[in-house]
Amino acid sequence: MTDDTMGRFGLSRRTLLRGGLGGAAALALGAPAVRAAPREVKISMQRSSVLFTVLKVKGTLAERLAPLGFTPTWHLFTSVIEPMNAGAVDIHADVADAVPIFTQSAKAPLTFYARERGAPSAEAIIVPADSPIRTVADLRGRTVGVSRGSGSHYVLAAALKRSGLTLADIKPAYLQAPEGAVAFDQGALDAWSIWDPFLAFAEAKRPVRVIADGNGLTSYHRYYVVNDGFVAAHPEVVATVYRALVEAGAWMKANPEEAVALLAPIWGDLPPAVVAAANSRRSYAVEPVERSQLGEQQAIADVFYEAKLIPRRIDATDVKIFQPPTGRG
Repeated sequence: MTDDTMGRFGLSRRTLLRGGLGGAAALALGAPAVRAAPREVKISMQRSSVLFTVLKVKGTLAERLAPLGFTPTWHLFTSVIEPMNAGAVDIHADVADAVPIFTQSAKAPLTFYARERGAPSAEAIIVPADSPIRTVADLRGRTVGVSRGSGSHYVLAAALKRSGLTLADIKPAYLQAPEGAVAFDQGALDAWSIWDPFLAFAEAKRPVRVIADGNGLTSYHRYYVVNDGFVAAHPEVVATVYRALVEAGAWMKANPEEAVALLAPIWGDLPPAVVAAANSRRSYAVEPVERSQLGEQQAIADVFYEAKLIPRRIDATDVKIFQPPTGRG
């Protein structure tokens, strides 16, 4: 439509842009389109959320979510059970296998959408190398640091049970991982049940001895969960996050030196060998969750119930599961 044509119909560019043809006319005349601001996807993290850290630092997830009209925001927690129970974020930090037992017991509205394949040596009970404590049985009456509700909490409970002891036979010191690191380093703990990367931190700071790890007790799968309402409303976002996690895990294993260089400054400029040690104990292999593979979760739930850490028996396989599409969307 030329200016002359618009003049014959009594129209001007200003009239078109102000009138009912506004949107279409603006596009036709080259005016910029108005786009809605992207919606935030609130994602929680902890220090051990390595794959989310990679996606954040490299900007991969922001790039993948932009075409869907979403942008990630990142929220660091030292204790992740509270925000999971409260639904404070949309997509939650990857957590050790024991954590969903507590959230399931609390009836938190969470759906499993991925898991990281097992890495049992990535959590362990350690003592100073010069300690007289040689076995788990030697922990009787000792002060043992552990993060309540963590995967290492289960390792401690299960290791004690295997040795004929219970949590009542020791003095548990319930500390979040950063606090436990300080207490162990200062000699305030006789032993510490902890996971990577904090395990690698401790090994780097002073000589330690592992008296038990996850081997023979737990596979130490890490689970990825999302709020029920969010995955129901935005399955394409969760599927995109899943695919990005798979690729980040593959990148970690294919590029170990680059992975160390990326993580070292974030973890406090640790020596590369320390970061490499932590990475070597994790599988970083992300896969869908299959209900038939949740039998070990039931074993964890049973131990926690017997130790009076959860108030009731639960069916650990009775959880909501989102199966992400296998192809790229």
